[in-house]
Amino acid sequence: MSDVNKIESGEKRSLEWKSFLFITIILFPILSVGFVGGYGFIVWALQVFFFGPPGVHGGM
Repeated sequence: MSDVNKIESGEKRSLEWKSFLFITIILFPILSVGFVGGYGFIVWALQVFFFGPPGVHGGM
């Protein structure tokens, strides 16, 4: 039973490298762009529908 779950160290090392490269090259950049874009969209929507553009309001 325990022989079925064993992965050879070479295969495990290769899997770890592939996972690391996938996370650093593909996943993190996509998540970063998504979070920054989402934050920008929220700020834009709040300015359009609730608060108005930034700056001095009701000045001279």
